[in-house]
Amino acid sequence: MHSFNYKKGVLHCENVSMEEIAKQHPTPFYLYSSKTIMDHFCKIKNAFKEIDPLICFSMKSNSNLSICRALVNAGSGLDIVSGGELYKALKTGCPPERIVYASVGKTEDEIRTAIRKGILFFNIESVPELIMIDTVAKKLKKKPNVALRINPDVKARTHDYITTGTKEKKFGIDTRVAEEIFDNANKYSNVVLNGIHLHIGSQITETAPFVRAIKKTLDFIEKNGIDIKWFNLGGGFGIVYNSERARSAKEFARALLPIIKDKPYKFIFEPGRFIVGNGGVLVTKVLYVKTGSGGKQFAIVDAGMNDLLRPSLYEAHHDILPIVKSKRESRKYDVVGPICESGDYLALDRKMPEIIPGEYLSVMSAGAYGYVMASNYNSRPRGAELLVKNGDVKTVRRRETYQDLIRGEKNIP
Repeated sequence: MHSFNYKKGVLHCENVSMEEIAKQHPTPFYLYSSKTIMDHFCKIKNAFKEIDPLICFSMKSNSNLSICRALVNAGSGLDIVSGGELYKALKTGCPPERIVYASVGKTEDEIRTAIRKGILFFNIESVPELIMIDTVAKKLKKKPNVALRINPDVKARTHDYITTGTKEKKFGIDTRVAEEIFDNANKYSNVVLNGIHLHIGSQITETAPFVRAIKKTLDFIEKNGIDIKWFNLGGGFGIVYNSERARSAKEFARALLPIIKDKPYKFIFEPGRFIVGNGGVLVTKVLYVKTGSGGKQFAIVDAGMNDLLRPSLYEAHHDILPIVKSKRESRKYDVVGPICESGDYLALDRKMPEIIPGEYLSVMSAGAYGYVMASNYNSRPRGAELLVKNGDVKTVRRRETYQDLIRGEKNIP
């Protein structure tokens, strides 16, 4: 599933030694494999080629310009959720007609800019948002496409914070309200209501929730005689972080194609994690090894929750591998960072070969929701982003400096 493998006891990204990379670049830093990312994009594209979908990579998972540009050049569109992501999407050279815009809280300025740029369509999350888009469009004398995001009230087995398809969540419109909108489409005469959007969550490793949600939404469309052009199936395909059995693109296709392949719609997918999750790692250096009360072992590293928030936020599991293999006896460690929070950790009670200060560790499957969620908490500069492509290591985002920390601030006496 990825191109991070040991060769002669040293972890490599594609064919490049990660030990050598770590010696040349200050840790912590993110390291991406171009081959892995492009392979996963092609896996989805090929698995669903029967319906020739528009695949819009989800920028919220990883918005690095070089990564997004490579995917756009390979034919991908982009799924955005903010004005900032629209700005970056256009900087990658993505044609506006391959950009779809989600988010429950689009501002008037963001809507205005997106309409002017001519994006493919907005995914509508509420009636007030639809009214706002209709109002702005009238002033601009434009008629943008819109798709209603249906909340099918289908729960997927994933963390509660990344479940989005149930009635308790802020996302989407329930079918009763959606029916009223379609029945009264003439009230929104400045938009073209020609799509349905579906997204039930993230890191979903089973096909059944997708099948239930799609069937329920198709039943709603057909029962009410709704005429649409686009059916946006969203994203959420999971990857392997730990012991969970994630499905391949082919397995998702085998489950979903029989339901959708004969429908008269143009289909869109919005994968993010599936494409980049296993395409990136976080490389960190061990600073100290501390023995706590009762003999508990702490491996203190130079990456923390400001660099990779997922373990602290979601109790997410990431495999952690020594960059240079050892035959030292295994012990249990809490792998913790330098941030002044008890919740600052990368792994708890993790059995690993004895860790020694100065060695490098690789936090795996960190390509999605890694750097994009990083912060300057504790006034810590964010690390670099590096990309291995065709045997070369390219810096695709430089490491921040202390000067970057005060950029925009005023030191008023």
